[in-house]
Amino acid sequence: MVRTMSLLRALIGTARTLRLAPRLHSALPPDDDVLLDAPDDRLAPALVAAALADPEPAAKLLATTRDAAEWEKRDRYVARLATFAYSREEWLAHWLAVSPRDPDALLVKAELAVRRAWESPARSERLRELGPLIDAAAEASPRDPVPWRLALDHARGTHAGHTAFEALWEQAVRRAPHHYGCHVAALRYLSAQWYGSHHECFDFAEEAAADAPPGSLARALPVNAAFAQLLAGTGPVQVDRIDAAADRGVALSAEYPEGDPWAAEVRNLLVYVLVRRARWAEALEEFRKIGPYATSFPWALVEDDPLAGFLETRDLVRAEAGRTVPPRGTGVGRAGRAAPGGHYS
Repeated sequence: MVRTMSLLRALIGTARTLRLAPRLHSALPPDDDVLLDAPDDRLAPALVAAALADPEPAAKLLATTRDAAEWEKRDRYVARLATFAYSREEWLAHWLAVSPRDPDALLVKAELAVRRAWESPARSERLRELGPLIDAAAEASPRDPVPWRLALDHARGTHAGHTAFEALWEQAVRRAPHHYGCHVAALRYLSAQWYGSHHECFDFAEEAAADAPPGSLARALPVNAAFAQLLAGTGPVQVDRIDAAADRGVALSAEYPEGDPWAAEVRNLLVYVLVRRARWAEALEEFRKIGPYATSFPWALVEDDPLAGFLETRDLVRAEAGRTVPPRGTGVGRAGRAAPGGHYS
């Protein structure tokens, strides 16, 4: 982790020296127009109402996603509403007081509780106490995979063995075979940082991506595996698999419209991997497709200020992409990738 953060900060430090370099791709939005974790048109009204302690729009939004089986959007909305409730919980308390058995309120409550437990110094103990809360959310909405994504995160934090984890995984994929959030939770469990290895992580991600339908976010799972290895900074880097993951990510990104907030997080993650592989031209193109939609993930894991990290990395990419000849000693190959044995191995 320290090695990864030092590397990115070194890259960003270079960007600061290039502020006066010619600005390429003026189509990139100005820094002041870039937003961090901007809500979409459906979520924004719910957040505005929640700020006024009114839970009704959030309740209607989540009920709609549940009735329509919009599991990917439901997962994202639950996470964002829990983030909002982290510091402003009055609207959620009101919702639970009025409808204590509402499946959507129970799910946001469980998401918030799990998030707080993860940040506690007594993480495992705090998480173990939350088992009944997650069970209640799952029982209240039997078709919903999102409580099972929470259960997978919970299992990782409570040091559940492989057998217990696989039982939860079976329940999750039974409800939504290609659910991105559940797959990311499983990927983290299988990472070298937790209970697996870089090879297991990639094997799982590549197989899941191959099975996913066109346009599915699950096709970006190898990019998540690449990020996990680059972030860990341990063991030999699987250069070929990381580049193949980036290629998959670029292909998936091309299936979404430019400036699409739905694809923003995957594109932000892809940019990080492309930068670590010194694939400057492709990284610049992804920044163009991202438009004004910066996301906390992955930047919050490598920078204290995720928005600043996004903007400064974008400056670096813009400057490096404008260079016709890579500087000597960078380990950058002809295709703009870091050659094996160079800076990133």
